[in-house]
Amino acid sequence: MMEKTKISRGIDHIGITVPNVNDASDFLIKAFDAEVLYDVQPENDKPMEGKLTEQQLGIPKGAKIVHMRLVQIGESATIELFEFENTNQNDPAKLNDYGLQHFCLYTDDIETAAKQFEIAGGELLSEIHPLAGVEDAPRNKGVYGKTPWGSLLELITYPDGLADPELQRWTPEK
Repeated sequence: MMEKTKISRGIDHIGITVPNVNDASDFLIKAFDAEVLYDVQPENDKPMEGKLTEQQLGIPKGAKIVHMRLVQIGESATIELFEFENTNQNDPAKLNDYGLQHFCLYTDDIETAAKQFEIAGGELLSEIHPLAGVEDAPRNKGVYGKTPWGSLLELITYPDGLADPELQRWTPEK
């Protein structure tokens, strides 16, 4: 039998459109000790726009990317923040909407992470709660919240592991 070749190594980044890249960066720094890596599209440069950009990125005619930045939280995929002008914006996706609707951050101290999230301007949707199903164990917990621009974010911790030790799940290293 021929060995299957891996065609991907993992998630490199997620993209989030925000009202203001600087404000979103400040929130992520205050809430999660994020690090700004670099600006892909500096805010004072000529915007990314035009027919070719519209085609390559699938954005509406006339839309302009005026600022784009990569930030990183811990040892994980990066977050690419986009700021647009000259286009209509929809409300952020809710959990029940099709497509990408949230990202999750693993934490060793969910209570402190939740407080820091709120102090930075985020809004928790509920109290921290136990996880369900195979993730249910005494110290395993999670909570969803909204960022200041309305995107959903989840905080999770599962120090007691999964109910079935045969199940494998990638977890960021300490």
